[in-house]
Amino acid sequence: MTPLNREMKIFSGSAHRDLALRICQWVHAPLGDAVVSSFPDGETRVKINENIRGRDVYIVQPTCPPTNQNLMELFILIDAARRASAYRITAVIPYFGYARQDRKDQPRVPITAKLVANLLVAAGANRVLTLDLHAQQIQGFFDIPVDHLYAAPVLIRYIRQKKLDNLVVVSPDVGGLKLASAYAEALGATLAIVAKRRKSPTETEALTVIGDVDGKNVIMVDDLTETAGTLTSAATLLKKYGAKDIYAGVSHAVFTDIAHERLKKSEIQELITTDSTPVRLHPECRITVLSIAEVLGEGIHRIYTNESVSSLFEINATQS
Repeated sequence: MTPLNREMKIFSGSAHRDLALRICQWVHAPLGDAVVSSFPDGETRVKINENIRGRDVYIVQPTCPPTNQNLMELFILIDAARRASAYRITAVIPYFGYARQDRKDQPRVPITAKLVANLLVAAGANRVLTLDLHAQQIQGFFDIPVDHLYAAPVLIRYIRQKKLDNLVVVSPDVGGLKLASAYAEALGATLAIVAKRRKSPTETEALTVIGDVDGKNVIMVDDLTETAGTLTSAATLLKKYGAKDIYAGVSHAVFTDIAHERLKKSEIQELITTDSTPVRLHPECRITVLSIAEVLGEGIHRIYTNESVSSLFEINATQS
């Protein structure tokens, strides 16, 4: 039983208010009244305009670009809730920025994902709910509970509706093999991998395809695309290897201008993504945005009612 007065309160920063509203619709709760603005000098100003003493507070804020601005908003919202005596504060971070800086891959570089985890705890977060971390081990950077959900059930449901025959799931790099394997199992498809070489932070070169894609429909899956370099170069190579129609499915689309330019010219017929971040659309790019409000809303509901969230961790959780 949830103790008396510990009602759910959902608040949103300015990063993705639309997603917060969709989550509120799913859990049948109003969006909390909070002002998030800036002082003339650029400092973030936050004021929570309702009583949250003893309440179970959820703050929805993906840390997408402008990443540092959105992070500071999240820290300040958490601090405001803590100082207003909230019973529990859950940071709902659909897209976790800095996740790619999760290890020392060169001398004298930081592990910024760990720093962000420390700052969230220091600000006063009691729990984190997130979606498709770039590296799952980031969960271990936190000394508080982390519920890590997947967008795959939402994407898989949509892909099934397309009824693509002779389907191959392709990982556009070796690092995404585990994710691609889970998609292939759920879709009853075969598996292939594109071996690539990174030439610069914005440019990759696809080298070869491991697996049979000749005359088959292809769905490339990845957790994140920013410049679309990996996906578009892989698609070009897949066409050379005889692939038929090429689709791409990514959990987080943090598009830059160069991404749209590449997608316009690419062999990718449709890019399927989620609203974990606000997606910049382009009239000449076929981009389908699916909502993960249901997944996050169900996660919030189960945390609030002290039910198990573990069944939501399964990629194959949504079969219909």
